[in-house]
Amino acid sequence: MMKTSAMIVIAMAALTSGAQAQTPGDISDLVGARAAGAETAMQSRGYRFVKTQTGDDRKYGYWWNPQTRQCVTVATMDGRYASITSSPAPDCDQRAGGHDDRGAHRMEDRGGYQQPYPAREAPSYSGAAGAMGGPLRVGDYDVDLGLVCFGDGQRPGMATTYGWSWNSRRNRYDYGNRTEMTAQQFDASVMIQLWHGGGRISLPKKLVPPLNSRGHDGWWDLYDVDVQPDMIHAKYRLNGLNKPSVTIDRRSGQISIHGLDPYAFRGSCDLIDGKDHRRF
Repeated sequence: MMKTSAMIVIAMAALTSGAQAQTPGDISDLVGARAAGAETAMQSRGYRFVKTQTGDDRKYGYWWNPQTRQCVTVATMDGRYASITSSPAPDCDQRAGGHDDRGAHRMEDRGGYQQPYPAREAPSYSGAAGAMGGPLRVGDYDVDLGLVCFGDGQRPGMATTYGWSWNSRRNRYDYGNRTEMTAQQFDASVMIQLWHGGGRISLPKKLVPPLNSRGHDGWWDLYDVDVQPDMIHAKYRLNGLNKPSVTIDRRSGQISIHGLDPYAFRGSCDLIDGKDHRRF
């Protein structure tokens, strides 16, 4: 009887531990993402960075969502989010069931500089509408959809390699260096605004080649815009040869951009939607 009771207690403890270790659904897609881009996504979804602890082979970051009163622990390994698990409020320096103890303008020391973390409300077109008495406008257009997308970019680059190569004039192998075209990988984020029949995209500097059409204050016009219930397709012109295509899956929030090889970007988009923090 005692053995049976002990087994029941152990099983209940395991179930409780498993429930506490679940990944919140609003950020479950960030597991496996690169840390630099995932931090931007965490902030856009209402989470505030609290602190970091260093383990043997990974770092543990604690994030707090004041709206949902959710604390999560993010394990980072090899530059990517290895896991995200729910944690008790005290792990994020909060009282269980209490109010946000950190205040509206706590200064958090990250990487040797002070960064303010105000009480967060996502940038919102509805908020802008309330301030101006109408929807957000770009020129003569009302913005219907705004997205912030983070992910991995790829662009052409040059690299110097060393090794042996055949010298036909000397009829022998010579050791030396040579310059080759390569594909450079980097973390990046893009912003997209869509309206009826058109839109525009804001690109990071790493996705803008030296020869480009300059755009307008960092934004490039989108053309051939096709907005469907499940998919969005569009194109933009970087220069006469490179006219990347944009594809967005409205169910998963995934975006892919493809131009002249190896120009590319793949990532995940968040809707700029005020307090809801939901997919579009």
